[in-house]
Amino acid sequence: MLKVGLTGGIGAGKSSVSQRFAELGVPVIDTDDISHRLTGPEGVALPMLRQNFSTAFRPDGSLDRAALRRVVFADPGARARLEGLLHPLIRQEVEAALHRLDAPYCIVVVPLLVESGDYDKLLHRVAVVDSPETSRIERVMTRSGLDRDEILAIIAAQASRKERLARADYVLNNSTTLTSLRTQVDVLHQRLLCEARNFDSPGE
Repeated sequence: MLKVGLTGGIGAGKSSVSQRFAELGVPVIDTDDISHRLTGPEGVALPMLRQNFSTAFRPDGSLDRAALRRVVFADPGARARLEGLLHPLIRQEVEAALHRLDAPYCIVVVPLLVESGDYDKLLHRVAVVDSPETSRIERVMTRSGLDRDEILAIIAAQASRKERLARADYVLNNSTTLTSLRTQVDVLHQRLLCEARNFDSPGE
């Protein structure tokens, strides 16, 4: 099975792209969804997070995600510690999900694909959703309520646009309309089906 990583900076449009792939019948594994499950109620990562980031928990014992985000984006050391706790667990879940799939190709959504390097040997191709920074900031402010400074801090902690594009096998341009973006996904879907038919990965 051809494994395609999907990435892009915050607000680039990864969710819109992955949703369209899912509509086309392509299996989609989203590491953000896995992360939320691991850190949600009864999540296996909660005890470790509580031990390392006690100030990010509410009095009722639930995780305050906004508080955790403020902590880790204000302190690179804290961010590295959080990633060290979560990334191995997420990677295990991704690998387990991949073993259950039977499809020509699949999409694995990894927001920090370029930054982490954890998926270099697992994925065969990388698709990048590219969008101007101004558009990304507006989208995130609209959907999440974060202020501009918080968003800029997140952008600063992520790989640069140039670094992401350097890793891209395919680029989806999200600088105009949602219709245009979905059309690009449709075209890439046909290309990936063709590539998957001719794909041969030793050891797969």
